[in-house]
Amino acid sequence: MYKMIAIDLDGTLLTDELMVSPDTVTAIQKAVGLGTIVTIATGRMFPSAKVFAQQLGINVPLITYHGAIIKDVNENEVMYERLISPDVAQKLVAIATEKQIHLQVYQDDILYSAWENEKLIAYSEEAKVPYTIEPDLAKLAKKGFTKALFIDNHDTLDILQDELQWLFGEQAHIAKSKKTYLEVTNTEANKGSALLYLAKKLGIDRSEIIGIGDNHNDIELIKTAGLGIAMGNAVKELKDIADYISLTNNDDGVLHVIEKFIINPAILYK
Repeated sequence: MYKMIAIDLDGTLLTDELMVSPDTVTAIQKAVGLGTIVTIATGRMFPSAKVFAQQLGINVPLITYHGAIIKDVNENEVMYERLISPDVAQKLVAIATEKQIHLQVYQDDILYSAWENEKLIAYSEEAKVPYTIEPDLAKLAKKGFTKALFIDNHDTLDILQDELQWLFGEQAHIAKSKKTYLEVTNTEANKGSALLYLAKKLGIDRSEIIGIGDNHNDIELIKTAGLGIAMGNAVKELKDIADYISLTNNDDGVLHVIEKFIINPAILYK
């Protein structure tokens, strides 16, 4: 019944220790063996997502940067790319400077920040990606950004999210991926739009797709998929719109979904 599964990484496929359980890897490989396309749909940059794709043994296009770029694992083809416009990019840099909120930006698969700080270092260590210091982010903004990420406390980002939504309206897509992460991308750079584009290229109807996520930036993914699944640890807003709620990321929630809907679908009719 389902021909494709799109899985978020943090809080979904990955445990809190940022690992994929061996049983989940085995289940994904079984699903692939049954002819199911399994891909990643993450806010992470492509180099970070690629590491997990290789661990899973999947060789398919990956949805990265919150849906701003779809690129095949071997990096031979960029299938989809939607950048933040130079005008919006420059305004984001100015806002971060004025409010003294940490901003890191992504361009050409490189992570940039204006200065080195604890937030940048912690992110780099968690995502296992290097970073480059560029004091003049406004100069980079002239080409547009793949993604911009603000990192700060929950309350500060809630206020900032409202301000950015008011300032940019339909010029940008703004969503939290964690309580302390506020992501800004092109309006067409969300996991739902990217998923539909990829599915069309692969000849798969949306009704044949399972989407699995846990946070606010997975809302479009869950809404777009024929079967939208929220993890047991997902935010309430995602659970409220999901078709099914799985186990948590620390209890092999993705494994549970694959076994229930792909490997042993007969249980659906019991």
